[in-house]
Amino acid sequence: MMMARSRMRSAGLAVALQKGFIKKMGFYSYSSKFLMSPSLVSLDLPDVWTHNSSHNHSHPLPSVCSYQHSATVIDGKSIAEEVRSSIGSEVKGMKESIGKVPGLAVILAGQRRDSQTYVHNKIKACEEAGIKSIVTEFPDDCTENEVLDALSNFNEDKSIHGVLVQLPLPQHLDEGKILDAVLLEKDVDGIHPVNMGNLAMRGREPLFIPCTPKGCIELLIRSGVEIMGKNAVLDKDGFTNIFGQRHHATVSIIHAFTKNPETITKEADIVVSAAGVPNLVRGSWLKPGAVVLDVGTCPVEDASCECGYRLVGDVCYEEAVRLVSAITPVPGGVGPMTIAMLLSNTLDSAKRVYGLT
Repeated sequence: MMMARSRMRSAGLAVALQKGFIKKMGFYSYSSKFLMSPSLVSLDLPDVWTHNSSHNHSHPLPSVCSYQHSATVIDGKSIAEEVRSSIGSEVKGMKESIGKVPGLAVILAGQRRDSQTYVHNKIKACEEAGIKSIVTEFPDDCTENEVLDALSNFNEDKSIHGVLVQLPLPQHLDEGKILDAVLLEKDVDGIHPVNMGNLAMRGREPLFIPCTPKGCIELLIRSGVEIMGKNAVLDKDGFTNIFGQRHHATVSIIHAFTKNPETITKEADIVVSAAGVPNLVRGSWLKPGAVVLDVGTCPVEDASCECGYRLVGDVCYEEAVRLVSAITPVPGGVGPMTIAMLLSNTLDSAKRVYGLT
């Protein structure tokens, strides 16, 4: 749903927790069998209208409207740990067979506490999975050239397979110019114009799917939620193409200038909110039985917390949980899956570089 330039953080038909080692050309090839999301090309269907608008599925998944007043909490943390464990197994196998591991570099400009926490969590996840990680930090008053020079070094470093710029950047920096400087082949955040373009086009596979939308799709699939043909209210950027163009939901886009957002959202079977506004989406906005993915992570000052703040979501959880069929908590929902997809994209990038398929 709505968003305040959060990130476009956001696949192979796969079986969860299955990993393959295939000997090929003198070394072992690894296939990412830990994600359940199918490849995007495999989802492409002819856009042919028929008089019967219903879809016949040989194995229909439960309708979101069949659940009433018994919300399931989608445990993104647990699912992400499962995915990261499988990634770790592949990284270990890669190291044992070719002596290489994936590498991720992160640029952190500024001293925002929430950004520092997000980067810390990403680096910790890399360490646990055996992925090499490097963080280059800059103060709030850093220059654009300093950031661009660091990006250039990471682009040229053959041990680095993924480069991530933590957003938001200090206001005096040109975000577009800096993001465009990330090498396409290392754009593990999936926000390079070529990756975004291929995501939007049928018959194309981007090198990387943005991490947050990719994680959301994985959560829905693992939770048995049907996407095709459902009404989905989303934010206006990274989620629209993957939900609408590739997974065939009927998408409505809500933003800060939308009139009657409550009325539009109340028609949705699936609501994805990434506005970054605490408790923006109230229970009155939601249809009974809807599925809610709360992408918003809003730092709210709280002296009782060790870090001085706590994270809350866009959705008023206490109201929504009594009404919807399934919902992600904040924290512990979409956030951990976003990090897991970042690791997945970094692993895929390394396998591509080393000829592992």
